[in-house]
Amino acid sequence: MAKEYSRTQRLAQEMQKTIAISLQREIRDPRISMATVSGVDVSRDLASATVFVTFTFLNENNDDQVNIAIRTLQAASGFIRSLLGKAMHLRVVPKLTFAYDYSLVKGMRIYNLVSQAVEKDRQRYHEKDTAD
Repeated sequence: MAKEYSRTQRLAQEMQKTIAISLQREIRDPRISMATVSGVDVSRDLASATVFVTFTFLNENNDDQVNIAIRTLQAASGFIRSLLGKAMHLRVVPKLTFAYDYSLVKGMRIYNLVSQAVEKDRQRYHEKDTAD
């Protein structure tokens, strides 16, 4: 019976869970307090991993806050790696690189565009009915 997922995929899923828990419980920096780990991409040789994060700030996500938060996470990557190694009992912990996950922002933009198009269609249909 073949394995359903490769080792790198299983490691990425476990790393995502562990990093998310570590960010919630261990990191006390207010600049990254609202970070959510949306995915982890591990290289085939397990030497490096890209951690994709999103942030829920009290106000609108702006580029300055995102850049500060990513730099803060990158600065804490050594500490996060040590927590990861202890929690997952890894012999070699991948080098972590943090990146902002723009998929949520893009998804909201597409949703808004579709909603606007649907509303315009409804208005045209309503205007057409009233004109007839």
